[in-house]
Amino acid sequence: MAEPIDPAVVEAENEKRAKALEADYEALGAHLDRRGVDIEAVRAKVAAYGVAVPSWGVGTGGTRFARFPGSGEPRNIFDKLDDCAVIHRLARATPRVSLHIPWDKVADLSELTERAAAHGLGFDAMNSNTFQDHPGQERSYKFGSLSHTDPATRRQAIDHNLECIEIGQALGSKALTVWVGDGSNFPGQSHMTRAFERYLESMKAVYAALPEDWRVFTEHKIFEPAFYSTVVQDWGTNYLIAQELGPKAFCLVDLGHHAPTVNIEMIVARLVQFGKLGGFHFNDSKYGDDDLDTGAIDPYRLFLVFNELVDAGERGAANFDPAHMLDQSHNVTDPIESLMTSAMEVQRAYAQALIVDRTALSGYQEDNDALMASETLKTAFRTDVEPILAKARLDVGGAIAPVATYRAAGYRAKVGRERPETSGTGGGII
Repeated sequence: MAEPIDPAVVEAENEKRAKALEADYEALGAHLDRRGVDIEAVRAKVAAYGVAVPSWGVGTGGTRFARFPGSGEPRNIFDKLDDCAVIHRLARATPRVSLHIPWDKVADLSELTERAAAHGLGFDAMNSNTFQDHPGQERSYKFGSLSHTDPATRRQAIDHNLECIEIGQALGSKALTVWVGDGSNFPGQSHMTRAFERYLESMKAVYAALPEDWRVFTEHKIFEPAFYSTVVQDWGTNYLIAQELGPKAFCLVDLGHHAPTVNIEMIVARLVQFGKLGGFHFNDSKYGDDDLDTGAIDPYRLFLVFNELVDAGERGAANFDPAHMLDQSHNVTDPIESLMTSAMEVQRAYAQALIVDRTALSGYQEDNDALMASETLKTAFRTDVEPILAKARLDVGGAIAPVATYRAAGYRAKVGRERPETSGTGGGII
């Protein structure tokens, strides 16, 4: 299979920037050395880090009112894989793709695995979809799925999740992510306790079908599409679910699914402490479930989350193996560009967390020195670690400047000529 991006373009773009990168990297290395940080050790960890991209993320999203498609929209999962390959080819940070069923369902799974392998991609967690109705579906999820009052509707939702597990096994996935839109929009519409009991009963049936080496991630969401009450509405409820289901059940934290004032890094710390942090859907938000590019609004919060993750890793927290994935909706940007920059923002937060002086931080915490503890974190956050990220990409054949290289390669114009235009009618939210 031909490379999605001409290697000659990557080489030419890198050549323009290589000398400056070497100088910046050397200067940063000397600066970090004075702080007792080995830049090569940090670069090695950053290079080994990967975040999964969502298959649906390479398409244009939308608002609640409309969707404005861009040029060269992917027509199917194979187009999506091609686009995902471009992201990984340039940013070298997204080796795995997370599929959404039935959006990405195909008749021949071997063809799918072959296309992914040709691009050097693997498959991350499978995502089930019982928050909307699909063609040929017998029963509607308008009033719920796994928590529906009708046993037959619940059985349909359970069977869909079992199908996702079966497909995932064939693709080499090791996890299932379950998010439901179940809830109510009016007071009194739903009996909250009975709804949660039905959800737990349904999830126990899904959990029982998990292969021995699989995990299930349940995701909480404060609102939408249920605006009065949501069955899985916060991390406490999510933790109860994981406890009820068993040792293969974990909590997924989506950075956008919280009220604006919620302390997400503390939620992460609590779930780590009790061995139930399953992973993340990285994005950003200003008001609620905005699904904005990662780091677009509050990069410091992203850093604080990674500060907790690095701390947990360094102290050997039990049952700690979080999965990392982007989950965004791109309404006014090129999705490929947004996903590349978001993957790099996640890497940036990781690198910054790696250079925190943890000995000093621990001392300030024990001495109750609030100001110096805060300054210790800010010292790491203020450090420009871009040379580390760029060097890590360059060393494995990626682009020093992924977005500039992508634009120079003309990939969007190319697929725009090959793929037919799509309609902008209909609802937008995904």
